[in-house]
Amino acid sequence: MSVSDFENFVVVVTGASTGLGRALAVETARRGASDVVINYARSAEEAEVTAGLVRAEGARALLVQGDVSKDEDCRTIAAAAAPLGRIDALFNNAGVTKFAQNHADLDAVSAEDFLHLYGVNVVGAFQMIRAARSLLEAAPQPGAVVNTSSIAGVAGIGSSVPYAASKGAMNTLTLSLARALAPRIRVNAVCPGFIDTPWFGKGMSEERVARLREGSAASTPLKVASTAEDVAAAAAFLASRQSRHVTGETLLVDAGSHLGFAPLGMR
Repeated sequence: MSVSDFENFVVVVTGASTGLGRALAVETARRGASDVVINYARSAEEAEVTAGLVRAEGARALLVQGDVSKDEDCRTIAAAAAPLGRIDALFNNAGVTKFAQNHADLDAVSAEDFLHLYGVNVVGAFQMIRAARSLLEAAPQPGAVVNTSSIAGVAGIGSSVPYAASKGAMNTLTLSLARALAPRIRVNAVCPGFIDTPWFGKGMSEERVARLREGSAASTPLKVASTAEDVAAAAAFLASRQSRHVTGETLLVDAGSHLGFAPLGMR
């Protein structure tokens, strides 16, 4: 993919203060985006760091606070791009989880956990697409939506049952809206495995995070632990002009870890 493949793009990234969201914002700026709307829910300080990195790549950075589970906030985020007349690429990256890795412990999660995760991970993505629809349709080429899903949504693994279920729902959302919004909007999803970011280490000691990193690298066919930048490059492809004939796809970016799960042939 050309480093100018996003030339003059207007990009919106939700959940962009750290981790994969930050990497997406910087990657698109590096590839020629003119304007990057950086959404964050809580940490203005971390979002400012993202903005500085985007500006260093030559793009304008617009900071917008908002919780994507709230429809009015989604409309505010999309409205930040309205003066620019369009949105070329929307990355629905904002996400939350509940850590309950023993999926057999059904008492470790509650109905409230399901509702909270679905509110951000699924409803939030839907609301952002709805809020941005007219601006995505105003792009000179079909506007691109890239949803940050997970291998958890394909293989039923991950930090908790509600998280895996929410990402499975996001994959179905991707299919439904790819069909419904064509031909003016493309909708795809990227499904990472382990990403070596602080998000994966929440609630863990440094020692446990190091073991997780080492174990992840050892268990993947490619023998690597993916970074946010690795995943951002793949997600950027799905939003770029290079993928102009791709829609309704879920791209697994997990160093091959999905190869250990037999049911994936049915996805």
